[in-house]
Amino acid sequence: MTDEVTIEDELLGEGKAAEKGALITAHYRGFLADGTEFDSSYAKGRPFQTVLSKNKVIQGWFIGLQGMKVGGKRKLWVPASLAYGERQIGAMIPPGSDLYFEIDLLEVLTRDD
Repeated sequence: MTDEVTIEDELLGEGKAAEKGALITAHYRGFLADGTEFDSSYAKGRPFQTVLSKNKVIQGWFIGLQGMKVGGKRKLWVPASLAYGERQIGAMIPPGSDLYFEIDLLEVLTRDD
């Protein structure tokens, strides 16, 4: 796999676009390359909210969510180098894991809102 995020838009949103520094709210599912689901905001019963910055999310999300619009559904294929690299994350994500995400962007708030 290359060291790039592969982005596939399933549904283009029509709302505000995510940008660096924005507060985003999204529902997501995260999978290992073999299809094992390792995380899901749906399973937790609430959407995930974070600032879109290099310090808050994995590089693959930081790169892959910029420009995505509210109401959109996007798939991201994230190579290990842009995810957790050689770190073991919890019991579910082994070192060197390429990851796949399905993301529904619910809200984007920027400083000028």
